[in-house]
Amino acid sequence: MNNRKLFFIVIFALFLGFVGGLIGSYVISYHQKHTTVQVLDKQGNIPTNLVSNIPMGNVPDFTVAAEMGRRAVVHVRTEYYNSSNDPLLNFFFGIPNNMPIMEGTGSGVIISKDGYIVTNNHVIENANDITITLFDKRQFKARVVGKDPATDIALLKIDADSLPVLPFGNSDDLKVGQWVLAIGNPFNLTSTVTAGIVSAKARNISILDKRYAIESFIQTDAAVNPGNSGGALINTKGELVGINTAIASRTGSFIGYSFAVPVNIVKKVVADLIEYGTVQRAYLGVNVTDINADIAKRYHLKNYSGVLVVNVIPNSAAEEAGIKEGDIILQVDGEEVNEVPELLEHIGTHRPGDKITITIKRNGKIKQLTVVLKNEAGQTKPIIKQKADFFGATFEDLTQMEKSRLGIKNGVKVVSIGPGKFLAAGVRPGYIILKINDKEVNNVKDVKNILSHASGGIFLEGIYPDGTYAYYAFGVK
Repeated sequence: MNNRKLFFIVIFALFLGFVGGLIGSYVISYHQKHTTVQVLDKQGNIPTNLVSNIPMGNVPDFTVAAEMGRRAVVHVRTEYYNSSNDPLLNFFFGIPNNMPIMEGTGSGVIISKDGYIVTNNHVIENANDITITLFDKRQFKARVVGKDPATDIALLKIDADSLPVLPFGNSDDLKVGQWVLAIGNPFNLTSTVTAGIVSAKARNISILDKRYAIESFIQTDAAVNPGNSGGALINTKGELVGINTAIASRTGSFIGYSFAVPVNIVKKVVADLIEYGTVQRAYLGVNVTDINADIAKRYHLKNYSGVLVVNVIPNSAAEEAGIKEGDIILQVDGEEVNEVPELLEHIGTHRPGDKITITIKRNGKIKQLTVVLKNEAGQTKPIIKQKADFFGATFEDLTQMEKSRLGIKNGVKVVSIGPGKFLAAGVRPGYIILKINDKEVNNVKDVKNILSHASGGIFLEGIYPDGTYAYYAFGVK
């Protein structure tokens, strides 16, 4: 009897297993038939519908966005040349003159099919040679189109076409808690993808020591490490929403916080560099501060909304529009402003001459003012920076801010140095030429005129950004 019962129990268990298998098979089959994702083909950006074997449900699927990002993110390798021209240094260390003695690596993002690449300024600053490696392992030499230390953004160009690109998203639409992916080359591990959420927006972490620096970073917990700089921060649609720039760390490696430049700032900087060769920086012309408990008490404020105008710069766009000390700026073009970085970000996406609407509170009353933004010189017209290439060096005009900081009245900056007479003489990028053959130079045209008509020799007098004066000489035919 016991054996008979055991037999029926075994049969019943097998039956239940069979039925369960049928139900499981049906569920998997149903998901496979009704769940599709878009995957890029091998040539680039043409989507094809393929069946995903990943149960979708409430689990986020990053496969499409990751594939788009990996194809459009590049590896950036930089070389820095020994430009000391010191025979003793080269003898004792065994380094031939003008040979590469240091390399750096980072990431970049392809933003156009014809080879424009955006990265961080700190990735390529002062580099003598830049090599780009694509996702398909092809390599190209890159030239610097322009750079903007105030936002830590630089634009490169390679001679290529039909490249995969990442479309621009809208960083203003990002929400705290939204999923994002960071893609780059940490520790030379190419095409690395990490995921996280937007932890905060409009972060100022005081890493850009440039005057008028714009810091309004997107903070995420996506893992970012050395080598990720200049890489992509994308949303789950595969849209570029930021350029990964920094981490907060006591060890030099990721410990939970990373920061990216919002793509809305990147778009504006890139457009300016392509069109004008320099960033058209717009200024409102006010000094502002966040509203805290002390300020709210002092100004009898009922809440902490907006930012407080501490003072208004004379003849500025703000003064002409009627903004006054003590006003509280609440909105820019209808977008709320509650922190100084938010205001800087909104203004930073505009050019001089743009009209914006500023909503302020004054004596408890709300007002809307129309502001025509100006540049640093108080003008609304664009500034076009002149450039030239001679003897392996690239030059550009100085801004008034650069002249004021160094206390000089004239000069032309050496932007980059490749193989040639400037490199052989020991000139380093950043050098500001004050005189050539005892003739003052005020702009790139002066440099072109003097160098193109020079014979015999060239004698340079100049200064570096740290205030060090330097003199160089080399012969020409």
